[in-house]
Amino acid sequence: MEVNRLLKEKLESYRSRVEAGLDQWLPAATTRPARLHAAMRYSMEAGGKRIRPILLITASELFPSRIDPIPAAVAIECLHTYTLIHDDLPAVDDSALRRGRPSCHVRFDEATALLAGDALLTYAFQLLARAYSGHPKLANTLVGILAEASGSTHLIGGQQEDIENEEKPIDADTLLFIHENKTAALLTAALEMGLSFSQTNTSQIQLGKKVGYHLGLAFQIVDDLLDATADSEAMGKPVGHDATAEKSTYVALHGISGARAEAKRHTDAAIAAIQSLGGNNTLLIELARELETRIH
Repeated sequence: MEVNRLLKEKLESYRSRVEAGLDQWLPAATTRPARLHAAMRYSMEAGGKRIRPILLITASELFPSRIDPIPAAVAIECLHTYTLIHDDLPAVDDSALRRGRPSCHVRFDEATALLAGDALLTYAFQLLARAYSGHPKLANTLVGILAEASGSTHLIGGQQEDIENEEKPIDADTLLFIHENKTAALLTAALEMGLSFSQTNTSQIQLGKKVGYHLGLAFQIVDDLLDATADSEAMGKPVGHDATAEKSTYVALHGISGARAEAKRHTDAAIAAIQSLGGNNTLLIELARELETRIH
């Protein structure tokens, strides 16, 4: 119980740092054109778990570093939020609710939501270049990691195959490709970006990627489980969409008990890699366990 309390306090302190960073680094809602910037802030300030920025900060603190990771944490959340805005659009998932309130296209309109997502995507890289201009090698590394993870062969490619395979028979290889790229790639990027703030070697970076891979798959499997078993109020968004759209999910492929076993297998693999990585890793280990047992 003491470990859980300390974990929650630490995560809340990280979340507060992220929220303060969002307010500091995002353009004001009144910036012209005001409707666009209001939509960007509306989606960015909707709350959420802030898993990716928290993972980035946690990874940056595994080993000594003197450079502030908050702008990078804000950048990865900008990119993640753009994907949520676009996922909710009628042309994709057609979801009216996100994080317990109307989706961006419902609160504003489809065109504004589309442009707000575009703006957050491009702003992520603008922010990295600007905030770390005094550390050009780090800036280049951070931009490269995030660009690689979010491009057509990873995040966007995973989303494309997810759309293409709705209402089709379940295929284990395709399902793995979708979740390796749509979900795990960005969580891996968060860890790799965080590790870039310290003097880590190639072996440590590879371990960080391994952590992100397994953590990302476990995260997605739990997401699939929650969509099948949780209620909309707890999740802050509609549930049951996966089944309605006949999406390929771990629950559809393995059943609920099988999916839970897969989530545990990937979580255990992530924790083993974190232990091998070393450093100040207690928080990251506890966070991995928390992500497996989360209820929303």
